[in-house]
This record gives sequence, structure tokens and C-alpha cells, in this order.
Amino acid sequence: MEYHPGEDFRALARLHIAAHRARLQEFHDRGGLLMAGPLGDPPTGRAIGIFTSREAAEEFIAGDPFVTGGVVSRWEIHPWHDVLAP
Repeated sequence: MEYHPGEDFRALARLHIAAHRARLQEFHDRGGLLMAGPLGDPPTGRAIGIFTSREAAEEFIAGDPFVTGGVVSRWEIHPWHDVLAP
């Protein structure tokens, strides 16, 4: 999954970061999220997440406070294949 920031993403992110992190932790604890984080140094507002299935990514996005709160202007789900997995 790839997130792209909205116009006022920094201010909006501060309002929704606790709920967003809680959702990340919930999906990680359930086994649906392998890793996630912002891109750039310093962060640009773009972020990626690696989920175990498209369905898990779609479910996460549908209820993510960063999406519902306008932090994210658009998102994409890209197929990803771990070439090192057995």
C-alpha cells in the first residue's frame, strides 16, 4: 500500500496520529500487517505498508484515521512479492 499526503498533512497528522498508530498496531498484532512507515528523510508525507493480503490492506485503508481524516489525499495498493520467501 502506498499513501500520498494531502495539502495540510502535517497539521492533520498531529490530530490523527494516535488513532492511526493504534490501527497499525491492531493490524500488526492480528498478523495482517508486516511493516509500515513513512518515506523520506525528513518524511515527505508519503508512506508504505506491506500487508499479508490485498483484503487486509483494503480493510486497513477503509478505517484508517489518516484516510478518513484527510491526512492522505490518495492511496494505491500495489501487488508485492517477496523474492526471498521460501
